This record gives sequence, C-alpha cells and structure tokens, in this order.
Amino acid sequence: MALAEAGARGRLLRWPRVLLFGDSITEYSFQENGWGAYLADRLVRKCDVVNRGISGYNTRWAKLILPRLITESTSADSIVAITIFFGANDSALKDLNPKQHVPLEEYAANLKSMIQYLKSVDITEDRIILITPPPLQESAWEKACLAKGDKLNRSNATTGQYAQACVQVAKDCGTDVLDLWTLMQKNQDFSSYLSDGLHLSPKGSSFLAAQLWSRLENKVSALPSLLPYWRDVDHTNPEASLL
Repeated sequence: MALAEAGARGRLLRWPRVLLFGDSITEYSFQENGWGAYLADRLVRKCDVVNRGISGYNTRWAKLILPRLITESTSADSIVAITIFFGANDSALKDLNPKQHVPLEEYAANLKSMIQYLKSVDITEDRIILITPPPLQESAWEKACLAKGDKLNRSNATTGQYAQACVQVAKDCGTDVLDLWTLMQKNQDFSSYLSDGLHLSPKGSSFLAAQLWSRLENKVSALPSLLPYWRDVDHTNPEASLL
C-alpha cells in the first residue's frame, strides 16, 4: 500500500499535550534528571510534554506571549494540562534588578490575566496548574551574582510574598497550585534542592516532579496509550491494527 493511500485511510494521529510554560526553571526542565524530562518519560505513548520555558522572563512578558502559543483554532483542544510557573524573576528586587522585577500586585494580575485568556480559548480551570517560585538560598545565589559582577538581587522573604500571591490567585480562580516555596522549606535545609540558590538541582527537580505528578496524574489517567502494544498488532494484516 502506498504511504499516501495509508494516510488517507487512517485517522490522523494527534497526541494530547501537557504544556509547561515558565521561565528558566521550566526551560532547563528537559536537561538530564530534569522534572520536565521525568514527566515526558512517564507520559510517553499517552501525550507529548511540550517545553515552553523562556529563561529570564517574567509574567509581564509571559502574558503577551501566551496568546501566540495557544489559540482556540489551532491547539487549545489538544491541551490536557498546562503549568504556569513564574515568579522567580518577577520577585527580583526592584532597585537591583529593575528589568525583571514586576510589582507584587501586577504579578498577581498577570497570572489572573493568563488564566482568563486560557479560559477564553476553552482551557478550563481544572487543566491549569500554577507553580510558585521555589525558595531562594541567598548565600548561594549571592555567590552566583558576585561571579557576574552583580549584587544579591533577590531575597527569600520577597520571593515568599510572590509565592503567597500565586497561591491566592489559584484560590480566587479555582485552579490547582503547587506551593513549591512552602513545600521545599518543610525540610529546613532546602539548599540541596537548588543548584545555585535559585535554579533546581537534580534533587529539587525530582522533588518538583513527584509533587507535580500527584496533581497531574488525575488529569491524564484516563488517556489511552496511543497505538497498540506491538504484541497486539496483527502481523499478517497490520493495516487492520494500525489504520
């Protein structure tokens, strides 16, 4: 059978998608031992995990990009879940990092704006998971800043205010939320969760993946495996199994 004929007979295979939208902590999540790679491995044959992390970005910029990533006509119906993971840059101290800093009230408003946009393209609240920024290990991050000729430009207490705002937005909007800032500090020495005081170490990535899976599993549990197991393919008539 010609490939064109097979394509005409078979239904188009469309993988559902889990979209990861965030800053560098999301962008780096497909690195070795990354939390995004873990999810992709768990969900292979069920859906694609799509990384849309953009290093250095804040919610002010993210809300402008989101409508260019997802539109009702092209992609929204295939998204089974989306994570929105911003705040590590928004919470940068204004005096020391004015380019990335976003005021707390605007940060909350931007998150709400993104949720409202997703709802406008029929991605309902139950498919949205907000993730707060992780805690900041100030001494380690200060070393990273000094190595670049900068001063310490974030604080854990300020990051915590943004995390609380993220949790409140989730309550107000009816979405899931993963309060990473609080959960990681239940173990008082959270430094092992971070590679440089800000970004996740392999241990932190594993922690996030496990916490996120517990919130994501119910959203994807009903998804079937795409295409039959190879032993179930009729080898004498594969078209009957695969088209």
